Amino acid sequence: MSDKKPSMALFWGCFIALVTTSFAFITRTFMVNDPTLWPSDFGLDAVKGQELFGAGIWPFAISIILFSLVIDKIGYRAAMVFSFVCYALYAGFALAAYGTVKAAGLEGDALLAAQASAYNKLYLGSVILGLGNGTVEAFINPVVATMFNREKTKWLNILHAGWPGGLVLGGLLTILLGDKAAQDWRILIYIIAIPAIVYLLMLITAKFPVNEREAAGVSYREMLAEFGAVGAAIAFGLMFRQLGMVFGWPGWLWVALAAVSVVAYGVYCKSLGRPLMIFMCLIMIPLATTEIGTDGAITGIMEEPMKAVGQNPLWVLIYTSAIMMVLRFFAGPIVHALQPLGLLAVSAILAIAGLFWLSTVQGLVVIFAAATLYGFGKTFFWPTTLGVVAEQTPKGGALTLNAISGIGMLAVGILGAPVIGKMVESGAVASVTKVTEADVVGKDTYFLGDYEKIDAKKVAALPDEERAVVEEAALKGKQISLRSISVFPVFMLLAYIGLIVYFRSKGGYKPIHLGQDDEKFTGGLEGPAEL
Repeated sequence: MSDKKPSMALFWGCFIALVTTSFAFITRTFMVNDPTLWPSDFGLDAVKGQELFGAGIWPFAISIILFSLVIDKIGYRAAMVFSFVCYALYAGFALAAYGTVKAAGLEGDALLAAQASAYNKLYLGSVILGLGNGTVEAFINPVVATMFNREKTKWLNILHAGWPGGLVLGGLLTILLGDKAAQDWRILIYIIAIPAIVYLLMLITAKFPVNEREAAGVSYREMLAEFGAVGAAIAFGLMFRQLGMVFGWPGWLWVALAAVSVVAYGVYCKSLGRPLMIFMCLIMIPLATTEIGTDGAITGIMEEPMKAVGQNPLWVLIYTSAIMMVLRFFAGPIVHALQPLGLLAVSAILAIAGLFWLSTVQGLVVIFAAATLYGFGKTFFWPTTLGVVAEQTPKGGALTLNAISGIGMLAVGILGAPVIGKMVESGAVASVTKVTEADVVGKDTYFLGDYEKIDAKKVAALPDEERAVVEEAALKGKQISLRSISVFPVFMLLAYIGLIVYFRSKGGYKPIHLGQDDEKFTGGLEGPAEL
């Protein structure tokens, strides 16, 4: 590493860019879920609302993977400018949608037509926003890993404090704006512009570092070899599956597109990939499910007591996000004490304990205590995993560092969220069938087959007293299902213990520094397996 000190202005510019993605996430969450905002203005039902919300999520995962393949070619500055342009276009489409439905004299069929037109504008704007968010991640991760290439895990954790930090700031602003935001949601669009303009001004003239991989003379083909055909199969398989779900492609089409992409990738790089990298990709699936997929269930449990005491449910998100922000800022001493894999193992233990506690607790104070324990557990999962990947596969450059994030995001939507949904429904069914003999169970299908669920229409037809008993049992069953969800961090814990044992057999965990002897610095870790 050069003796030249890293530019902290560059680091904080990257940090604020991540805050921007967080601002965009929390304001869109508020506007989609508040029935007086987008659902009212655009005539959205629950399905349309979630489709619109998802339009800002799946492009993130796809863009971070695709940009990672070319970002070293086009440069970090170009990627940064592209992300800002995406935010500007999103704002433009959102404001155009507002103008479409707020035109004077709209009613009846004319209003419905205006809402349909506005929805299309908002959907396209949301897709563009997702691309911008993914591009931010695609450039900030390799920039920071290169700047601090002797303390990657520490600084990636600090960088990713920007995400919960943005949730805290965005949540506070949303609450403080109160009625103003409810009367005119455009103010929330303008809020996103503040950090976006700040990071553009900070980074437009910044001197971006040459990626560690390029500086060490590692070729583009060698970078692809670190990820390999197996890594490409995971990434492209999830990516084309997601696109197939969005655009309604037949199964054979997305499978064929994924297969062609993987074969072309493998033929070019002539590698199956580094075994450790493939293992980390597989761990990322339950990790992302644990961190992101369970948040909806946990937040739902915590929101009810907040409403009962007359408090805004956003305070729950602000509280847990503040915990994550503070802990990530102080990740350095924790990483030093536990080492990255030790920190991941401890985090998995805390997540398991938090989920078990949340599955049975009652009362506002105790629920917050359990959520605090779970929050401590999930805080370090994502950035520390990025740190391990950056430290152990530096030849993979931006690709290995970013693709694993894309895999995590895609896995949640395609695999994790449906599995969690099935676990929640199974818990509700098991609880309800213990308190009633009435037929309130229905059947549905998801990607793993048929499952049973509570049929809301059948419940609504029950006598009032019995319906109340069934509804209470269903809520209790859904809460207990968090115990089943803990299987994901249990799997992760076993995987981390296995990695710790493996590294100890090789002399201990040591980051790989390019330009130094691989055997000395990796303990003989295997390189990419050739095809």
